[in-house]
Amino acid sequence: MVSRHTRIVEKVQTRLKFRQLRLLVAVGRHNNIQSAARDLNVSQPAATKMIQDMELDFEVQLFDRTNRGVIPTEFGKALIRHGQLILAQVANAAQELDDLNDGSSGRVVVGSLLAASPWILPKAIERLLAERPNVMIKVVEGTNDALMPALRTGEIDMVVGRLPVSRHRDGTAQQKLFDESIVAVVGSHHPLAETKDLSFEQLKDYGWILPPPETSLRRRVDGFFISQDVASPAVSLESVSYLANRALLQTQPLISLMPSHVPEQDVAQGNLAILDWEVPFGSGPVGVSYNAKARLSPAAQALLRALQDIAVDAQSSIVDKDGQ
Repeated sequence: MVSRHTRIVEKVQTRLKFRQLRLLVAVGRHNNIQSAARDLNVSQPAATKMIQDMELDFEVQLFDRTNRGVIPTEFGKALIRHGQLILAQVANAAQELDDLNDGSSGRVVVGSLLAASPWILPKAIERLLAERPNVMIKVVEGTNDALMPALRTGEIDMVVGRLPVSRHRDGTAQQKLFDESIVAVVGSHHPLAETKDLSFEQLKDYGWILPPPETSLRRRVDGFFISQDVASPAVSLESVSYLANRALLQTQPLISLMPSHVPEQDVAQGNLAILDWEVPFGSGPVGVSYNAKARLSPAAQALLRALQDIAVDAQSSIVDKDGQ
């Protein structure tokens, strides 16, 4: 007797079309079959028939029909997610073939969190370009809330930065590169820039540049402020842009929290200063996240190796300095 799973797989392999997947994803995006049909330049009855055919083939209800449109069921959400991944992989394959045809040595799209942007990712890209001079590289900056969904749908090959410890881990593989502490950074002319052995009591009345509320670091910041009986900073800016934060710190008496490697160059050049205050929260691993169900392209694998090698080199350098 043929199992239900085998029966569905056989029907899908012989009948499912990419146009149906495109329609499925479009309906999930619009929550409206008419709008999705317009995207694909088909009639609404034809789009409705395509959805019904998929429901028959998969033997589940993909959408709930309401007066305001259609809402994906749990089955629909799962299939939309897989459909996005399939379409992204096909687009990536076409792009990689096009790059190879043009003489490029592959393509990689990497998401960059703040902890990766100043040093490890640029160094890894430099090493990758030395190995593959014609590789096509796209860097997308953002927070985990923006980058991780793109990672799961295949739009991004990997995300480099602070590893999520609770949220955004479903379906992702992680490789730790190193541990990173958090430091409090100010402009070199800040009133507290040269003060030794600071306490939070001396810092709390200044304005702060904080990460957005959706980040794990921000949640720990908020928890710490509350534990110190401070509801919120007197002045609070939310930003993950290092360039914007750097400019603000140089002109305003603000305090910014960031991974310790991020401001190193500006501190060495005298543009910024690290406060003599041990931040009691936020330390954690920096590494690479990638889709556990998708195979990395050769270019992405080469970038991952470069990141790993640079992390090892950096750790060896620290050990050598400690031994001197």
